Amino acid sequence: MHTSARIFVAGHNGMVGSAIVRKLQAEGFQHLILRSSAELDLRNQAATMSFFEKERPEYVFLAAAKVGGILANNTYRADFLYDNMMIEANIIHAAYQYKVTKLLFLGSSCIYPKMAPQPLQEASLLTGLLEYTNEPYAIAKIAGIKLCESYRLQYGCNFISAMPTNLYGPNDNYDLEKSHVLPAMIRKFHEAKVNGSNEVVIWGSGTPMREFMYVDDLADACYFLMKEYDGMEFVNVGTGKEISIHELALLIKSVVQCNAEIHLDSTKPDGTPRKLMDVGKLKGLGWTSKIELKEGIELAYQDFLLKVSV
Repeated sequence: MHTSARIFVAGHNGMVGSAIVRKLQAEGFQHLILRSSAELDLRNQAATMSFFEKERPEYVFLAAAKVGGILANNTYRADFLYDNMMIEANIIHAAYQYKVTKLLFLGSSCIYPKMAPQPLQEASLLTGLLEYTNEPYAIAKIAGIKLCESYRLQYGCNFISAMPTNLYGPNDNYDLEKSHVLPAMIRKFHEAKVNGSNEVVIWGSGTPMREFMYVDDLADACYFLMKEYDGMEFVNVGTGKEISIHELALLIKSVVQCNAEIHLDSTKPDGTPRKLMDVGKLKGLGWTSKIELKEGIELAYQDFLLKVSV
């Protein structure tokens, strides 16, 4: 990609899309094409096609999606399936129609079967049943992978896919009911510190192992793949490192400088015992993550403090 290339970042206001914009701007790209959901409804095929006809992007980062936690995924099953399938289908088809040079589709680690062997390998896709609570979202993301594969096979389009692990960082969601575990912990420990609370309650036994990646690391990986990778097979993107929920709580407690004790509520569910991505393929291509978990949490906490001070 030349720095003068016209690049459409779909979903630029989200956590992932905004990180990709930061990366491209830091690399000197001057012609980023950005539209909010209010300006362009990507679920609308006519509007999406008209946008592509007018703007003629050369490269597309497809980070736009309807996202949410377990409760939202399980409650709004039709919305998660319909909205995400329409967004990706409209963009991928328009990219084909208007001869986009290259497109990168971003999925999620939830595409893998619930009982897939750990660490999760790309070859495990479609080998078993999905986790029921986020099945619609997972099906939509699998459809996106297959759309990229199919447009490549039928039309020769250079459309690639990447599946990131659990992400956190600037523009994350810190709502305790809707957020994921790491941002929720940041808020819990911060509020305990501010309120002088003696205890912070963490759901479950604290033993499940999870992998977390700072979102700017993902953006760097996306930029690398857009430049260096042209394969049909999708690529896992992660750190290859895992941490227990209890250890994560201790780390966040330290970063926030909170004195409250951690209470593990074992009456609450643990979820999957382990969820780690196999990133051997990405490492083989020449990319590894750079931002360690402690550094990333420090950066995320600074972002959180900016939000609560507004």
